[in-house]
Amino acid sequence: MTLKFAALGLDHRHIYGMAQGMIDVGCEFASFWSEREPQPYAGFVKRFPDVPRVDDIQRILEDESIQLVLIACPPAERARLSLLAMSHGKDVMLDKPGCLTHAELAEIEAKIAETSRIWSVNFSERFEVPAVTLSDKLLAEGRIGRVVHLMSQGPHRLNEQMRPDWFWKTEEYGGILGDIGTHQIDQFLHFSGAKTAEITHATVGNLNTPQHPDFQDFGEMNLSSGDVQGYVRLDWFTPDAAPNWGDGRLTILGTEGFIELRKYMDIGGQEGTDHVFLVNGTTCERFDATDAGTPYFERLKSDIDNRTETSCPQQHTLTVMRLAIEAQAKATRIGKQAK
Repeated sequence: MTLKFAALGLDHRHIYGMAQGMIDVGCEFASFWSEREPQPYAGFVKRFPDVPRVDDIQRILEDESIQLVLIACPPAERARLSLLAMSHGKDVMLDKPGCLTHAELAEIEAKIAETSRIWSVNFSERFEVPAVTLSDKLLAEGRIGRVVHLMSQGPHRLNEQMRPDWFWKTEEYGGILGDIGTHQIDQFLHFSGAKTAEITHATVGNLNTPQHPDFQDFGEMNLSSGDVQGYVRLDWFTPDAAPNWGDGRLTILGTEGFIELRKYMDIGGQEGTDHVFLVNGTTCERFDATDAGTPYFERLKSDIDNRTETSCPQQHTLTVMRLAIEAQAKATRIGKQAK
């Protein structure tokens, strides 16, 4: 039987990739609900012209043929909609961050235990990046030995004119570590094989956006798990001349070499995306990972059918969110707009 899904909220452009990923593995996009018509709405309708809009969210929640809902509403609304969906027997895939507070996370964890529903945050910087798929393979082959350090950067283009009001308010979007930082925490745990980590240092700041004094355009943090250490730098400073929204890079250091992922661009090198570099005792080469695939969506479909956790362990998702909320809460604030 074809898996049917619906969308609740279209407030972030990530809904495009979330929906297309499920369509590409044979699922049916049944309907969507949105309280408003936010900036991504026009692009959504253009991409998915045949998907009907419903005015009453209950029509989706009470439709037993819909097994999965995708949630891309403003971050402050995601926990509430997740709880509603799971209470109505739906599995959930959300844009990050999946929630904003420890209290919300506790409610979500309790609802998962009560309903046995899947609550999957789409960490797109891993799940939708073929370079990660290839890097997983290289690591499994032991090409760089034992992982000891990860250095990750997550720059983004601000596109100020496109942003909604909630984007500029920390309590509504989660802060730079609680929002973008979920990607980097996810990757640290994934590539290190750690079950959890300690946030040993965290900083946030408004360094160049004085017109939005509550906004955080810069953040950094250090993570530690046993012998594996990590450093993360996040910002909203991608220049307009860059060929993509951000030069996202991840360097995985091992005892016998290193792997670098240049996910979205290779400045001064090859065009396109998904560049992987491997350096060890016998090899120094670049791989084109564009055809390596992104198995998350197929695995999530299988998990929904078989009640398994092959796409991403549930406890991993909860731990990422807990650490991101913790990092945001403990961060030192810097910059001229510091409070």
